[in-house]
This record gives sequence, C-alpha cells and structure tokens, in this order.
Amino acid sequence: MSSSKIFGKAFDSFVEKFAAIAGVIGRQRHLCAIRDGFVTIMPLMILGSLVTLINNIPLTNDPAKAAYPMLGGWLGQFDALKWIPALNGNVWWGTFGLLTIFAVLSIAYHLAKAYDGNPISAAITALSAYLCIVPQMSQNMLLEDGTDLGGLWGNLNWSYLNAGALFMAIIITLITVEIFVRLSRTQKLTVKMPDGVPPAISRSFAALIPTILTILIVAGAATLIKVYANVNVLDWFSATIMGSLTVASGTFGFGFIIVFLTHLFWLFGIHGANMFEGILQTFNATAIGNNMAIAQGGGGSALIFNKSFADAFIYMGGVGVGLGLVIALIIAGRSKQNRMTGRLGAAPGLFNINEPVLFGLPIVFNPIFIVPFLLAPVISLIIAYAATAIGFLPPVSYVIPWTTPPILSGLFATGFAWQGPVIQVINLALSVLIYVPFVKIADAVEAKREKASEARKEKEAA
Repeated sequence: MSSSKIFGKAFDSFVEKFAAIAGVIGRQRHLCAIRDGFVTIMPLMILGSLVTLINNIPLTNDPAKAAYPMLGGWLGQFDALKWIPALNGNVWWGTFGLLTIFAVLSIAYHLAKAYDGNPISAAITALSAYLCIVPQMSQNMLLEDGTDLGGLWGNLNWSYLNAGALFMAIIITLITVEIFVRLSRTQKLTVKMPDGVPPAISRSFAALIPTILTILIVAGAATLIKVYANVNVLDWFSATIMGSLTVASGTFGFGFIIVFLTHLFWLFGIHGANMFEGILQTFNATAIGNNMAIAQGGGGSALIFNKSFADAFIYMGGVGVGLGLVIALIIAGRSKQNRMTGRLGAAPGLFNINEPVLFGLPIVFNPIFIVPFLLAPVISLIIAYAATAIGFLPPVSYVIPWTTPPILSGLFATGFAWQGPVIQVINLALSVLIYVPFVKIADAVEAKREKASEARKEKEAA
C-alpha cells in the first residue's frame, strides 16, 4: 500500500522535502570526512580498548582481598607472563594513547579526497599544523637535581595527543584542510615540474607552496593569539567550548535527540545511523577515554551516553532494537511473509544488521510500525541510562565493534560486568513486548492481503 493512499499527497510532498534536506546533511563533506576518518582508524580504537580491557579484567569484586585485583597486575607477578601486560600497555600507547594524531591524519585525508585534492599532502600538513599549536610542558618543570627542563623542545603535553583532545584537533584539522585545498587550487602557487619527472615528485612540488603557507597561516594565527592574548588557542577552546560540549554529549537529553532522530530518519528510508555517525564518533573517543580512566580508579564524572553505549544497549540487532522485532516476528507472526522475514532476519540480526527486516517487512514507510520502532529504542535508552546513573550498570568504558552480538557486547563494553548482559536482556524482553501487538496488527493486514490475493488467483483460474 502506497504512502499516498494512507497519508495523502501532502505527506508525500513532505517526505520528498524531508529526504532532500536529510540527503544534503548526509552528504556534507565535513561530517562525511569525520565519519570515514573514524571508520579508518576504528581497528586502532578497538585494539586499544581490547588490550586495556584485558589488563583491567577484575579478578575479584573486593580489591582488599587480593594484592593484584586486576588481571594485568596479577600476570605481572610472574616473570614468564609479565610480558603480556607490558605488551598490552605498549599497544595501548601506540593506538588509543595517541588517538588524536591518527584522527588528524585520517580525517584530513578523507576531507581532501572529498575535494579531489592531494589527500596525503593534506594529511601531513594538517598534522604539522596541529603540532605547531600543541603547547610544550610547563616552563618551570624541574628534575630532582634542580635541572630545568623548561628550555628543552619536545616536551609535548600528552593531554593534547590522546582521545581527550579529539574535538579540538578535529576543528583545527578541518580548518587546515580548507585552507590547504583552496591554496592548492591557485595556479600561481603551484610549482609545475617537467613532464619527465616522476608523478610522486611532481605531486610533492605541487603541494610545496600550499603546504608552507597553510602551516604558516595556522601556526601564525595561534602564535599571535598566544603572544597578545596570553592564551593557547587549544586551552581556550577546551575551557570555553569543549568542556561544555563533551559533558552535554554524555547526557540523556543529547542521547534522546540522537536516538529519536536516527529512527525518525529511518522511517523515511534515510540511513539515520550514517547521518549522525560523524557527530557520535567526534565525542565517542573522548567519552570512552574519560570513562576508561574512571574504571581504572580515576576520579571525575562518567559520560553515560556515547556511541558504544548506544551500540551495546540500544542498537541490539540493529536500529529499533532490531533483534526484539525479529523475536516478535518469530514468536507472534502468523502470516507467511512476517514469519519468513523474522527467520531471514535472525542470523544477520545477531550481528546487529537488520536491513533485511527494515526493507523486507518493511519498517520504512510502514505506518503500523511507527510507534514501536520509535518507542523500543527510547525505552532501552531510558533503562540503560537510568541503570548507569544509579550505579547499577558500570559506565561503558571500552570501544566495541558494532557487529558484536548482544550479551557479549554488554559484557565487553562494561569491562566484563555481569550487569551489562542483564540490562541487555531486560531491554530485549521489553522490546519484544512492545513489538508483539503491532506484529499481530501487521499479521491481520497481511492475512487480508494474502486472502484477497488467493481469491483473485482462484477467480482467474476459474
């Protein structure tokens, strides 16, 4: 049944305009570059979280009863095994510990590529410009023997290289690439080499002047601010904007907006997850780094909502708590199409892929499933967020692949806390209960359609 027959032509006109606006947002270069940049470095993020998780697996719920309450500390007691926590620490440092550097390179590459520019030169230029802005350690840093390290270069402040500086680094990266691309398009600034010169050398010389000017512009602006305003631009941004945005990104309100809009877009056939991937990835690493520090005994307040939180406790089986819909179709579906859709969606649903159900049932443009498709994920958000806020569920502190099956994802994301799978089971059970009545309504509609189709075939055969 077409949407025109259900809602009228005015609705179709609204859908077309809505889809057009959403399409523009979904194709926005900067958001796409951030999304693709994080997808590129996702293996590093997952590996960094995995080795940290292994080193920090709790061996007891009561640290006072054990000298080494964490697996990494326990393994460190044995000479034959102490290389394991040492290796994990080194791998963490080379992945999650320097995540901002990798993000700058990756995002700059994808943004320059979107402009048909020189992605490699843009990536190197962006990293250089960012490092020009990163402040050195305190000028009054002294060793025990009184040696002043303030005059030495290279004492970079690590807080500007780890996940905590991501948002600031992304802004600098986007600005740098915009400058570089525009300068690269200026023919007067392009050094052209003879035809016989190898292409790699030609591209390098073509980017020579744009690279030099871009770094000087970005570093010069930051230096002027430092000299005349006596503030580092990264520190200013962190103190005035970044802190508020980061805290806001972990709140229930932010989570509700993201979850609701993601599913609203999907109802109109627009990939809602891709729409907000860039935004979520921007804050996710910072939130995970913050929560990871808390899980390891650090202070501070947890950022409850983040992308890994949503993947573990909301997008179980895909958007709409897809696995709950699949289970509802299998246990309550009576029509041939609904039962078949549930069975076909079961296997991919275990790995959080539910496009077969979204387009096979369908969910898209289906008025019957509007309410449960929006309600189930919101209820899951409320339960998981509340469970974390009251201290029952540990904050999500580890990056997990979005294809990790439910139960395992809840276990890994919370650092092997048994409460994770418990909350997932509760959310799945409630989502099934939400979907079942609407599956029965869809069955009734489908049964009438199947009956009419069979009657038509019998009439034609007669």
